Amino acid sequence: MNFPFYIAKRYLVSHKSHNIINVISGISVVGVAIGVFALIVVLSVFNGFESVIKSLFNSFDPDIQIVAVQGKTFNAKDFPSDKIKQIPGVANYIEVVEENALLKAGERQYIARIKGVSKSYSSVTTLDTMMVSGRMLLQDGDHNYAVLGYGVAYYLNLDIANTLESFSVYVPKRNQKQTLFLNKAFNVKNIIPQGIFSVQQDIDTKFVLVPLRFARELLEYNDELTSVELYLDKNIDADDIQKEIKSVVGDKYKVKNRYQQQELLYKIMKSEKWAIYLILTFILIIATFNVIGSLSMIMIDKRDDISYLWSMGADINLIKKIFLTEGMLISTFGAVIGLVLGSLVCWAQQAFGFITLNTSGSFVISAYPVEMQVFDFVLVIITVLVIGFLAALYPVNKILRNYFDK
Repeated sequence: MNFPFYIAKRYLVSHKSHNIINVISGISVVGVAIGVFALIVVLSVFNGFESVIKSLFNSFDPDIQIVAVQGKTFNAKDFPSDKIKQIPGVANYIEVVEENALLKAGERQYIARIKGVSKSYSSVTTLDTMMVSGRMLLQDGDHNYAVLGYGVAYYLNLDIANTLESFSVYVPKRNQKQTLFLNKAFNVKNIIPQGIFSVQQDIDTKFVLVPLRFARELLEYNDELTSVELYLDKNIDADDIQKEIKSVVGDKYKVKNRYQQQELLYKIMKSEKWAIYLILTFILIIATFNVIGSLSMIMIDKRDDISYLWSMGADINLIKKIFLTEGMLISTFGAVIGLVLGSLVCWAQQAFGFITLNTSGSFVISAYPVEMQVFDFVLVIITVLVIGFLAALYPVNKILRNYFDK
């Protein structure tokens, strides 16, 4: 039998000689439970939003992106495309040409980024699930079409319902000397929009998808590419594929996974989550001050028991273990209650979405997203146990030292 645990458990559940000690002990448990509850719920909500944002960007970003280390473009003939296509796990190979361009529809003008992609792009991307109008169609036979971000279409005031309404794309001519004549300074091509997508504001207000042949003709490119996008088979380790691709392409190219393509965004999300965790941990530390007060009063209330244990041969270390265990039990009970309540609330939000977002249907989700992760539960438990131990250590050492010094 664990003697310190047995005595500490009896002290926690037994009636104290003063009812106020019961009240303070209950408040201590409730304080810890509220702090743990808040940590679990808030961290789970952050996980939910992170998953939503990742799913949005994943519908636009490829699994692997390859770009040149130096310069804006590279020659497709010099690129080891055949070797990359033969790598197990590489399902689709997309050639890409990107460039800023001036768009003009009627009297409206807007600067966006045209993204020319291979013909198979429409069949491999999940962007068709993010369409708000029209369809995901870039080319049909000899006809070229465009798919625009929602923000670009808004600024150009384009009506997808009118399939005959086209817009003009202007890019500077290559190797063209300065001139005052617009038609000599720019290459201009018209294209008809077929769809509008909505992923995320930065993407929606920036990109226009067009066929690769349209972009190359507009930019006067022959075999130049700005990037290569790879889509992998499901259940494939992207890190292993990335390392293998790096060994194939060499040091002249950067090989980016989805995290590296949006590295700043993901770093900001992680930083925000850790910042919230630290803020709520400080609140939890304040809540554990009740543990100090509760444990101090219990030790004062049980001073006769301490004398009995001492006279029966218990040393000071054993008595310390009893009351340290008492403090840990208070923190543990509070943690268990907070974890259970937090899990129930998160489960209810996942199942029923009773806390809604005030977005008037303009966002991809209508309720706060929640995703519980085992790591968060382990982190919260460890945090509570460490804080609870430190909170119990001070009054135990302080009071027992004063008691035995007398």
